[in-house]
Amino acid sequence: MSDTPIQPSEPTTQPLIEHLLELRRRLMWIIIGLLVCFLALMPFSQTLYSFVAQPLMASLPKDTNMIATDVIAPFFVPVKVTLMAAFLLSLPHTLYQVWAFVAPALYQNEKRLITPLVLSSFILFFVGMAFAYYLVFPVIFQFLASVTPVGVNMATDIDKYLSFILGMFVAFGTTFEVPVVVVLLTRMGIVNTAQLKLARPYVIVGAFVIAAIITPPDVLSQILLAVPLIILYEAGILFSRLTKPIKRGGSGGEAQSPAQIEAAGEN
Repeated sequence: MSDTPIQPSEPTTQPLIEHLLELRRRLMWIIIGLLVCFLALMPFSQTLYSFVAQPLMASLPKDTNMIATDVIAPFFVPVKVTLMAAFLLSLPHTLYQVWAFVAPALYQNEKRLITPLVLSSFILFFVGMAFAYYLVFPVIFQFLASVTPVGVNMATDIDKYLSFILGMFVAFGTTFEVPVVVVLLTRMGIVNTAQLKLARPYVIVGAFVIAAIITPPDVLSQILLAVPLIILYEAGILFSRLTKPIKRGGSGGEAQSPAQIEAAGEN
C-alpha cells in the first residue's frame, strides 16, 4: 500500500530530466557547429563583407565609398557578416539537431513529412536571399542613387547598411517560405484548398501592404516583393491540392508515437 504513491512519480520526473539533458546536448552541438563554421570563415571576413557590400558599391557615384562613423565598426561589421555566413553555413547541422530532438515524439507519418519540409524551407530561404541580393538590391540602390539631391554625397555608414540588408534578407527569406506554410497548414487540417482560394484577395492586398512597409518607398521595389509573395501563395495552393491532412491516431501501430507506446507499457 505504501509503495503505490511512489510508482507514478518516477515516470513523470525522470523523462523530464532526460529531455532537458537531451535539449542541452543538442544546443551544445548547435553552438559548436556555429563556432566551427565561424572560425573557418573568419580569415575570409573581408572578402565576405566585400561581397555583401557589392550591390551598394556598384550604385554609388564615382570616387564615393561607404563610411564608418563608429570607431570599432571597421572591425565588427565584417565580423557580423562572417557570423551571418556561419549561421547560414551551419543551418543544415542546426536543423538536424532540432530534428533529432523532436523526432522521438513524432508519429511515423509526421516524420515522413518533416524531412521534405525542412529541406524545402532551407532551399526556399536561400532562394529568397539570392533573389534579394541579385535582383532587388540593385534596383533599390539605383533608385536611391537617382533621387539623391544635388550636392548631397551618398556615403552610407557600413553598420547601417549591414542592418538594412540583414532586414531585407530576413524579409525575403521569410516571404519565400509561404508555400511551406500553406502546405503545412493544409497538411495539419487547419485550412483547406477552398479556404485558401477564398483568402486570395486578402493575400494580394496584404502582400502589397507588407511590401510597402518593408521596402523603400518606390513602386518597383514594392512590386518585386509583392508579386513573388502572391506567386508563392498560388504555388502553395497548387501543392496543397496534392496533400491530404494528417490523421493522428488510428488502429495501426504506425500512428502511435513513442510517448504513447511508453505510456501504454507503463499502464
